Amino acid sequence: MPSGVDGGLGNTHLHVLTRAIIGRHKLGNQQMTVEKPFSLVEDARSDDADGPSEPVDKPSREEAKEAVRTLLRWAGDDPDREGLKDTPARVVSAYEEYFDGYNACPKTLLERTFEETDGYDEIVLLKGIRFESHCEHHMAPIIGRAHVAYLPHHRVIGISKLARLIEVYAKRLQIQEKMTAQIANTIDDILQPKGVAVVIEAAHQCMTTRGIHKPGVNMVTSRMLGAFRDDPTTRREFLSMIGSPATEHAPFA
Repeated sequence: MPSGVDGGLGNTHLHVLTRAIIGRHKLGNQQMTVEKPFSLVEDARSDDADGPSEPVDKPSREEAKEAVRTLLRWAGDDPDREGLKDTPARVVSAYEEYFDGYNACPKTLLERTFEETDGYDEIVLLKGIRFESHCEHHMAPIIGRAHVAYLPHHRVIGISKLARLIEVYAKRLQIQEKMTAQIANTIDDILQPKGVAVVIEAAHQCMTTRGIHKPGVNMVTSRMLGAFRDDPTTRREFLSMIGSPATEHAPFA
């Protein structure tokens, strides 16, 4: 669990803080939020088409700190006491780190590729990339690992860029299903390989530290494109390379 997030009460703080910030600005400007139908693949593919995401009417840093002070009072404590005086500034700084992915364009990360591969055309796999994210429903931590593979078609990408791609999408409010699709779709769109495979396994603290309270449960999602979807042999090779998550790693939470 990231530092500063304390189980159910901490998750509630995060949730109410965001509602307090957004609610103030929407009511002040007489705006109305219109929900649109959710589409996993469409949302994943259209995201970041024009660069980094920038929230509309983003509050100032001081307004965000005041929202934290409001939460502290709502929780029943005194934001002016010694131990809490610097808490609003610390929380806002933590938010900047937690959600730094909104400041980057994932597709830009993959623009530089390399063609000098001496004909290499086998699976390229990054296995066990740890990430930390936050669910968009309760703003509770999601802690897990991603396994990302592609089958090159003339071009390869620097492996650090793949790790950074996961980091950018993780440092946003997410659901695991959408994050899995976003990573796979972005690699497919930019690199245009023969196939892409992404498997993510993660623990969701919205169900381990609150609500149903079921620690030790991991969620596994996958997205297979191209050869990994169409060719059972290629898919089996990838799955054998990443092994069994349940037996190879300790629980995330």
